[in-house]
This record gives sequence, structure tokens and C-alpha cells, in this order.
Amino acid sequence: MVRIGQAVMLLHGGDREEARNRFGALWSEIGEAGDALHRCTLAHYMADTQDDPGDELAWDLRALAAADGLSREGPAARIPAALAVRAFYPALHLNLAVDYVKLQRPEAARVHLARARAATDALGPGGEGHGGHRQDVRAAITRLERTLREE
Repeated sequence: MVRIGQAVMLLHGGDREEARNRFGALWSEIGEAGDALHRCTLAHYMADTQDDPGDELAWDLRALAAADGLSREGPAARIPAALAVRAFYPALHLNLAVDYVKLQRPEAARVHLARARAATDALGPGGEGHGGHRQDVRAAITRLERTLREE
């Protein structure tokens, strides 16, 4: 997770290419069968480095699949990780909705936007926690809902 975090810092610092390279190397190490929390986190951020909307969608779908896999694992030892991933669902579905808008698939976008809205309880109560992440996700969902209503 530390190395993923370092690549995320590069991404947020504007170095998408280097972040994409590091994420790619980490994905090669982790692989499709690696730890679900790591795969979810990595794929979630790897999607943000993509230039092609179809590639972005593919990575966001990988992130969702990893989250779904972790949610189904169930052993008590994985409960903290499953709870962490549960809080990811609103953003995962929001990202998929955005991807589908970019790909001019508004009905698929609406499906994932509804799922994002339904999952917002996992973000906890409003407020500024986590650098405003909760409010940012909720506000982005509301903006995209408005955009899709106007279409």
C-alpha cells in the first residue's frame, strides 16, 4: 500500500505517465489473483492515468470486481479490509458512471450513479473527514445526476 500511495502522490502531483508506469509495475507484481484490497486500490487509481475512456472503464471495472471479491471473502481477519473497501463503493460506482458518460452510454451511467448514491451511507455522516472526500463524492454524484437529467 505504501508503494501504491507513492504512485498516487505522483498522479496527484501531475505526473500521470510516471504514475501509470509505477501502477503498471505494481499490477504485474500483484497480479489478478493478488490481495483484493491492493488490486481494488491500484486499479481504482490506475484508471485515472488512462487517456482512452475504454481503458479507463476497464480499470474501473477491475477495481469494482476486486471490491466485490473482497466483500464476498468474509473471514474475520478480512473484516477491516472489507469495511475499507465498502467505503470505496460510492467512488467506484461514480467513476464507472463518469466512464459511461464519456463513452456516450447514459443508461449504464445512470445505473452506476444510482448505485453510487445508494452506497453513500458507507461514507458516514457528512462533514469534512478524510480531507473532504465524503463531501466531494456526494457533490460529484449530485453534479452528475444533474448533468444526466439535463440530457
